[in-house]
Amino acid sequence: MSRALCIILARAGSKGLPGKNTAMIAGKPCIAWTIEAAQASDGVERVVVSSDDQDALSIARSYGCECVQRPKELGDDQATIDAAARHAFEASGSPEVPVVILYANVPVRPASLIDDAAALLVRTGCDSVQSYAGVGKHHPWWTVRVDEFGLVSPWEGDVLYHNCFRRQDLPAAHVPDGGVIALTVDALMRRVGACDGPHCFLGNDRRGIMTQEGDVVDIDSRIDQIVAEAILGERVEHAHR
Repeated sequence: MSRALCIILARAGSKGLPGKNTAMIAGKPCIAWTIEAAQASDGVERVVVSSDDQDALSIARSYGCECVQRPKELGDDQATIDAAARHAFEASGSPEVPVVILYANVPVRPASLIDDAAALLVRTGCDSVQSYAGVGKHHPWWTVRVDEFGLVSPWEGDVLYHNCFRRQDLPAAHVPDGGVIALTVDALMRRVGACDGPHCFLGNDRRGIMTQEGDVVDIDSRIDQIVAEAILGERVEHAHR
C-alpha cells in the first residue's frame, strides 16, 4: 500500500474560540497533538500543514513538517475545507497516493484512527473514509421545534420523540466527529462524478469507521478545550508514571 500524504488544515480565523489551533493543551500547542498523531502513523509518509496562521506554520516547521501558506481567499469562513486541501495537495506536487485530511483543532483521537481509515480506504477501493461518533442523547428522534410562544412540536412526523423515551431503544445514529478523513486523489480532485454540494469531494462510495464517546475531541468552544485538556493531561500523567 502506498503511504499517504497527510494534510493538516489550520485556518487562523475562528469565531467560536479564537486562536484555538495554537492554544496550549496539556502542555503543547493544540496543533502539535495532531502533528504528532500524523507522524506516528505507519500509513503516513509526508505531513503537510496548510495555514494562513503564521504561528501555526512556525510550530509546524519546528516539528519538521512541510508547510503551505494558505491564500487569503481560502482562509475566511466561507472557504471550503476541500478547496484548502486541494491547494495544499497541488502545492505538494500532487502525488498519486492516498490523502489523509486532519484538522489542527482536534488534539484527541485514537492512536490507530489514521491507519485504520487509510487501510479501509485501500482495502475497499472506496472514494473516502470518515470517522463517526454515536449521537448519544442528542438523537434526531428527540429533536423538536419550539415556536415563539414556547409551543413544542415534533421536528418531523406527528408524534413527539417518535414515541420513544428510552435511550437504549433508539436506533443507531452517527455524526462525523472530525477525527479523520481519508480519500483518494480522484475524490479530492472531484473526478469521480459525485453530485455537486459541499461534500462532493468525499465521492460516491463513502465509508465510515466508528469511534466511541470521548475518543475524539473537536475543539470549537471553551468547553471542548477543557475536556481535551482533561483527557490529554490524564494521558500525559499516566505516561510519566
